[in-house]
Amino acid sequence: MDERNIYLTTVPVAEAVERARKALNRDALLGVETVAAHEALGRVTARPVIARCSSPTFHAAAMDGIAVRADSTFAARDGSPVTLRKGVDYVEVNTGNSLPSGMDAVVMVEHVVRADGDAVLLEAPAFPWQHVRRIGEDIVATEMILPQNQTLSAYDIGALLSAGIFEVEVHARVRLTFIPTGDEVLDFRSRPTPAPGQVIESNSQVFAALARSWGAEPVCTPPTPDDRESLKAAVARALDGESQIVCVGAGSSAGSKDYTRAVFEELGQILVHGIAIMPGKPSLLAVAENGKLLVGVPGYPVSAVICLEDVLAPLVAWLSRSTRPARPEVTARLARKLPSRPGMEEVVRLAVGRVGQEFVAAPLPRGAGLITSLTKAQGLARIPADSEGLEQDARVRVELLTPRANLDRVLVHIGSHDNVIDMLGNELMGLPEPMQLVSSHVGSMGGLSALRDGTALFAGSHLFDPETEDFNFPFLVRYLPEVEILVVNLAIRHQGLIVAPGNPKNISAMSDLARTDVLFINRQKGAGTRILLDHHLKTAGIRPDEVRGYDREEFTHMAVAVNVLTGAADCGLGIYAAAKALGLDFLPLARERYDLVIPRAHAEDPRILALLELVRSEKFQKDIQALGGYETTLTGRKMHPGAGLGG
Repeated sequence: MDERNIYLTTVPVAEAVERARKALNRDALLGVETVAAHEALGRVTARPVIARCSSPTFHAAAMDGIAVRADSTFAARDGSPVTLRKGVDYVEVNTGNSLPSGMDAVVMVEHVVRADGDAVLLEAPAFPWQHVRRIGEDIVATEMILPQNQTLSAYDIGALLSAGIFEVEVHARVRLTFIPTGDEVLDFRSRPTPAPGQVIESNSQVFAALARSWGAEPVCTPPTPDDRESLKAAVARALDGESQIVCVGAGSSAGSKDYTRAVFEELGQILVHGIAIMPGKPSLLAVAENGKLLVGVPGYPVSAVICLEDVLAPLVAWLSRSTRPARPEVTARLARKLPSRPGMEEVVRLAVGRVGQEFVAAPLPRGAGLITSLTKAQGLARIPADSEGLEQDARVRVELLTPRANLDRVLVHIGSHDNVIDMLGNELMGLPEPMQLVSSHVGSMGGLSALRDGTALFAGSHLFDPETEDFNFPFLVRYLPEVEILVVNLAIRHQGLIVAPGNPKNISAMSDLARTDVLFINRQKGAGTRILLDHHLKTAGIRPDEVRGYDREEFTHMAVAVNVLTGAADCGLGIYAAAKALGLDFLPLARERYDLVIPRAHAEDPRILALLELVRSEKFQKDIQALGGYETTLTGRKMHPGAGLGG
């Protein structure tokens, strides 16, 4: 059996970074190079920059008008002008012209009165050096215009060229190599379709994009298999190259095929194995025998990002003498409780938007392997290591992943999942003024709770009440009695049992869910689909504990469908559109009304108005119908109690 790399001691991120700084010789790793000044944007000066030329190099007119001797105008008064002769007392000049010899002031053309011939009249005196840019007003030759270790901006480039500096000495860029590893990892360049047990390698390209944003130069190699000698050879080759930092993707944890630590120990000295942060704990730092930095980057995508942004980015900034810009922050109210394990800092991804007069943050899925939790996030929050988590309604500091202004164009939806909601998000981004829809899929009841707590602009709901045979309104009366609500239909949709192609288990009715050879996949508590299931089970006389898999939960219809597609379940209750999207069979069970529930307080919000205009458009309704399993006879219409499916 292969030896496992068990690590028991983790260190705070700041300490991990500091250990690496102390172990590296920055001056030896990063040299100095000369680059053209006009191509030096973002580079960091290695020496102070001394001006070669003054700017301007001559006294220059700062306005269009006439150049004069100031003392020849001193007698000018309103109603008692002085007369000046062209070529003797004044010379016409344009902005930027050299000041004629003997002249020391410029009078704006608007203040010059034309007299007979070439004579002019002035009714106000000029003072010496009026409207004149004097030699060296901006830059004086031999003075320092930029210090060392300054990151060059567009304005700095203008100053360099104005001072006659056409080349500038800068610190060399940090170069990094990323080596992905794993027998199951497929090189994305071959555009593969993964088989079971395989994944398409992507962490290297996240790394490369981040590295470029830091001003560094990344190189990525093809995947290396889970073989100790192959990995050692790949790392050794990278260390012999130009890169100052060599990163190995995956293999830094405690698995039997995780060889990164062993290879780093052969080629150098371990500095840190395990940082006190989640995700990202398996991060590994070492210094090679030749003084270069070795980094073990965790394999899970979100863990990898935390390692890259919290550990590697500060080290790259330190090596390159650049300043890492801080993310903008806002304070937001937490929409749901966030428990956390004490002893380790946790970074959580959040959907963030403005609801009423405050920002609201809804937690996104926390799995370390969920890269889409970052693509959907507007911000991050950090739960301290000494905390057991954050309570609902807590005010949290959020590091924004998007510009602050974008938050006012975010529509926060909390409630039931539906494929049409996903389609709405795409259409909203196509508006002339794009808006971003962020959804937290917590079920219909979770959506109503969010509206009650003021943490969502609207909720998707399809709650059926068997006693009244109505949708949503009986629950609104019960759970939101104090909230004035607008209910607009999104669609009537078809719910049923999703089964594998050809229905190999011959499932035909609810009674089949009680069979011991049928494995079911359920929706989470509070989901309208779960409530619908319980109603039909009760009608069929089936107890929940008689259904194998009743306690196995998913949060979206597509997740239910994927479980059936992959054989993880024999069937699940969901919408026809999800079954159709994955080529599965569908046994119709019920038609239901899926509504948008909107507090009246938000009904005139421009974001809601744009949403409703889109829902009511003919094109969007045709797009809904094309998904299959939807009816749009009520779409966009205001709903009333007792309407049921009839409008």
